[in-house]
Amino acid sequence: MPLRIPDRLPAIEILKKENIFVMDSTRAHQQDIRPLRIVILNLMPIKITTETDLIRLLSNTPLQLEVFFMKLKSHTPKNTPIEHMMMFYKDFDILKKMKFDGMIITGAPVELLDYEEVSYWEEMKEIFEWAKTNVTSTLYICWAAQAGLYYHYGIPKYPLEKKMFGVFKQKTVDAQLPIFRGFDDLFAMPHSRHAEFRRCDIERDPRLQIIAESEDSGVSIVMARNGREFFISGHLEYAPNTLDNEYRRDKDVRSDVEIPRNYYLDDNPDNPPLVTWRAHANLLYNNWINYYVYQETPYNIDDIR
Repeated sequence: MPLRIPDRLPAIEILKKENIFVMDSTRAHQQDIRPLRIVILNLMPIKITTETDLIRLLSNTPLQLEVFFMKLKSHTPKNTPIEHMMMFYKDFDILKKMKFDGMIITGAPVELLDYEEVSYWEEMKEIFEWAKTNVTSTLYICWAAQAGLYYHYGIPKYPLEKKMFGVFKQKTVDAQLPIFRGFDDLFAMPHSRHAEFRRCDIERDPRLQIIAESEDSGVSIVMARNGREFFISGHLEYAPNTLDNEYRRDKDVRSDVEIPRNYYLDDNPDNPPLVTWRAHANLLYNNWINYYVYQETPYNIDDIR
């Protein structure tokens, strides 16, 4: 089934050119199907890029999904036109009156700040608390994973001496979990972050389960509440050129920028990137939607607790 996304969202035309079938809201309402409601809290600076990356992955499920975009009332993004935000995004104050089958909370460029120093931290705490009883399953990505683990379980973050930047092999800890159906023993995941959470802290809390990790990049996926929460330290949603764009942007303004590891052919930035994570990214999102959202959510969405 196609995605139901807002009419005229820029991602529609981008994904159609990639031969991905999406359906705008006008056409979707003509079908008598109860779609799964997915809400995306997009905290990334360039909203349109992140929208497209996530919709690309969500489009692979055979289930019909209705996608909503949430924005913060306490923060105005600087890198996305206000017209785009007004047309396609709704404030948390509006969306919190609804229930959702699934939620995705993205990373944000505030890793080096203490959580309490983030201007929108109070609103984030309210959203985290709301998601516990109004969403069947939530994916927390990168900074959101750090912040979610801190808010829900008191797990601290630690600044890194240098940026974790590149594509790193991850090992599944429990390959029998439905989230890993179809996975190989090792899978690649892009990372671009300045902080980490650590195994020793997570292991102290029996409510948390480390389900994937790497010798190079550390803990990569933590599961809680039997799959109602997933905390992902990297970026499986990244498009092939995202790390390349970050590298070329930063090296032009700073002298300490390193080449992303395990990313370019022969580790040479004059060569094109090697995309080694796309298949597992599609599998993970498909498995999440099927086994942790669709199979677990009640038929009557208002029964989510």
